[in-house]
Amino acid sequence: MAIEFYNVKKREKVSIDESSVKKKEYERTLKDGSTQTRYAFRATDDDGTNLTKFCSKADYDAVNAPTE
Repeated sequence: MAIEFYNVKKREKVSIDESSVKKKEYERTLKDGSTQTRYAFRATDDDGTNLTKFCSKADYDAVNAPTE
């Protein structure tokens, strides 16, 4: 299964094979002191551009990829 990213340099959507994708969790602290976790897929395109796509927790859990 391929995951679709948007390449800013090419200004087009690119499909990256799931085997080349890594998962990453971003945590941040909100103004009220609580923490928020955002889930994302990361990959590198053939021209060297780093790609990031934020997703839901369900999509994050459904993909079998290594964690960064």
